[in-house]
Amino acid sequence: MTDLNTRVPKFVQHNSDYYAGEFNKIQHASKGKVVWSWNVAAACGGSLWAAWRRLWGFFWLLLLLELLALVLISKAIWGIADSDLALRHQKLLVNIATRQQQLQEASADENQAAVEVANRVIANLQRVATKLELQMQQQSNDALLYFGIVMLLMIRLFAGFSANRIYQKKYLRWRLHPALESSGCSWKSSAVGVAMLMAIVPLTIFRFVALNPDKTLARFSGGWLGETITITKFPLQREIFNYVARLGDAGFAWLTAEFGHVFDGVVNVVVAMLGWLEIVLLKTPWPVVMLMLVVMAFRLAGVRVAIFTAMSLAYLALFGLWEIAMITVALIGASAGICIVLGIPIGIWFGRNARAYRIAEPVLDFMQTMPTFVYLIPIIAFFGTGKPPGVLVTIIFAIPPIIRLTALGIQSVPDDTQEAAIAFGCSSWQLLWKVQLPLATPSIMTGINQTILMSLSMVVIASLIGAEGLGALILEALQYAAKGQGLLAGLAILLCAMVMDRIAQGYYRRKHRLSAQ
Repeated sequence: MTDLNTRVPKFVQHNSDYYAGEFNKIQHASKGKVVWSWNVAAACGGSLWAAWRRLWGFFWLLLLLELLALVLISKAIWGIADSDLALRHQKLLVNIATRQQQLQEASADENQAAVEVANRVIANLQRVATKLELQMQQQSNDALLYFGIVMLLMIRLFAGFSANRIYQKKYLRWRLHPALESSGCSWKSSAVGVAMLMAIVPLTIFRFVALNPDKTLARFSGGWLGETITITKFPLQREIFNYVARLGDAGFAWLTAEFGHVFDGVVNVVVAMLGWLEIVLLKTPWPVVMLMLVVMAFRLAGVRVAIFTAMSLAYLALFGLWEIAMITVALIGASAGICIVLGIPIGIWFGRNARAYRIAEPVLDFMQTMPTFVYLIPIIAFFGTGKPPGVLVTIIFAIPPIIRLTALGIQSVPDDTQEAAIAFGCSSWQLLWKVQLPLATPSIMTGINQTILMSLSMVVIASLIGAEGLGALILEALQYAAKGQGLLAGLAILLCAMVMDRIAQGYYRRKHRLSAQ
């Protein structure tokens, strides 16, 4: 208790006797026992109290809960229990008025057929409007109001009962790491909390209460001039969009004209690799290819993987999918091969150079998070359509995992192991080959696995730009709703990827097991 009396005032700054007693009660409570600790300030202030005490996680939790309750109360007060229903009714009345004007014009022209159609449409619309009015009348705004008030009270009760426990955990963190954990009260934090409330709560309530918030936000009063001005949501937004889009088109055209020979060289390299793989997989008779793959699986990964490889290849041959499956294997093999050849050295560099990795990390994040369809736009602009662009777009999407996991494996090598190797006279090259790479191999193999699987996931996307294979078969199944065809093609893609992954992983596991013996 003495320790609490000396340290708590430094931490809380205000009302230290109260918090010292509450912290002591919470700290010495037996395990599993519910401790009733009530904080009046937190119950009354809610999220503002949390901001004042710098409990920002608690602040956002209370703000979101309070916002939900305030939205319900506001909708009940303004008599809009269902603003979507009211908006539908408003649009329906406008439509009826338009139809009535059309009826008058048809009557003036003595067009009997148009008059009958207009009368029938107006009658149907009025029937729907009457039904909506009944639904709106049946809604209980009082019940919604009471529910919102009770919800707000429950949130404040929750804040009052949980505030001291949360604050006591912050106090313990401050005891352990005073430099990392903030303490005391801050009027600056309170001002930030008030600013957050003023920015979030009114706009959110308005968005849920207004019948047509987009149009309402587009209108504002001219103040002391008295006029009302109507503007669009963002002035000149369409002009700005068109201008930037034209700049993008001009940029793509300039790059294609200036660096066309570079893009052609990249395509030629990919075409050569694909051509070699297709000669091996397609020109060679399929029984020979099947036998070679089974023997390779047996030699590299063992009997089980060889049996699985034989069954998978038999499935492809049985359903007549051999040729297009080998095209897919060539695409995946070329993509994954280039990713591995480029990704592992880059990952080693990043693992040994922290500054380079920090610079490249946003680029890797961009490559992994950007929607895959977006990649097709520059790929088509620079490389055209067909198999090589399909390989290139797959490389962009699949290379980040092997880079990240290789860098992680190099960075995870214990420092004492590296220091011991250097002490025994290892050069930088020997340290890499004899120490870092062997210890990072599990992480690198995981990166290879992820690269193969992500290459597989791009097969169907690449078929949209002319890449052939099983992806084109699935795309055709989607277009014509051929469910059976799509299922068989999807299973074939899965088997191809599993065979490639099992052989690669099986080789590593078998080698690791033999070295351990």
